[in-house]
Amino acid sequence: MAFCDGDNFRGLNMILSLIIIVIISMVRKSTADDNLLGASFIFGDSLVDAGNNNYLNTLSKADMTPNGIDFKASGGNPTGRFTNGRTIGDIVGEELGIPNYAIPFLAPNATGKAIFYGVNYASGGGGILNATGRIFVNRLGMDIQVDYFNITRKEFDKLLGASKAREYIQKKSIFSVTVGSNDFLNNYLLPFLSIGARITSNPDTFTDDMISHLRNQLTRMYELDARKFVVGNVGPIGCIPYQKTINQLNENECVDLADKLARQYNAKLKDLLTQLGENLPGSTFIYANVYDLVMELITNYKNYGFNTASKACCGNGGQYAGIIPCGPTSSLCEDRDKHVFWDPYHPSEAANVLLAKQLVDGDTKYISPMNLRQLKSL
Repeated sequence: MAFCDGDNFRGLNMILSLIIIVIISMVRKSTADDNLLGASFIFGDSLVDAGNNNYLNTLSKADMTPNGIDFKASGGNPTGRFTNGRTIGDIVGEELGIPNYAIPFLAPNATGKAIFYGVNYASGGGGILNATGRIFVNRLGMDIQVDYFNITRKEFDKLLGASKAREYIQKKSIFSVTVGSNDFLNNYLLPFLSIGARITSNPDTFTDDMISHLRNQLTRMYELDARKFVVGNVGPIGCIPYQKTINQLNENECVDLADKLARQYNAKLKDLLTQLGENLPGSTFIYANVYDLVMELITNYKNYGFNTASKACCGNGGQYAGIIPCGPTSSLCEDRDKHVFWDPYHPSEAANVLLAKQLVDGDTKYISPMNLRQLKSL
């Protein structure tokens, strides 16, 4: 039986060591790739803005206390989120197992591997139509948000290579769109800014214009490899503290015109998503019935542990603290988890948790044709 001499043995050891190094490297690379659990790309308005407006010269900001007072990741400091804690987008990402929050596109660190878990393009005051939100001076409308996603899409090609990037975007990523409220609240329903639109557009024409623009925006996203979409309808905007306050309504009343506009748009949105799903191969469009979800909380708030669904926790002005946005001089409730609304416009984190969990695991009453957990597993 022959034995290796010392030189041969050392040579064999070196070869084995190189093989082991190569195997470890391959395993690490595979593990790293497997750890890319999917990305959450978030588009929309202040309901899901995670801080983009911090980097804009705009009147629509939430970068001052007490906003973010219950946001644990920041130690209770404001982050630009228009609520006391997490947005619906944040909570949905957590529920789906995405380990990091989608990073705001305008943040300086929104580069490299930081984008693997998603990017947030949402902007307070933004809307479907480019004219929406002019009252705030600056904001990112949906057209600009899709332009920004195009930049991100190219970055994924650089980071992963074209083939793997396409697969990751198409199969492992969810695109959520929460937009439309501002097109009514800060466009059509503001006569002093939109008198031209009000003269030339009846509600049918205006909502048709919204749908036409949104169709183009969603199609552009599809052309950039988006495949799994969840699109929220417009909530009961006639029932928010701001509308109740300026219209001097009773606690159980809502503004008829605002809610009629929302319902009219929502019906057309549902048809649009059905059409897109049929005409864009490989796509899945989920309709999130935010209107009925929020209306359920407002109508039956006591059943969910809330004390009020009319008064803002943080705000000033009128019976429902619904005129002046949340800021350092605002009145602040002590029982923040007992208020459906954080400020005159936006839900509290406690409400966002209930809404998000219905979107993730709820039935077709609120999310159809499937919920977000089922969408992610496709």
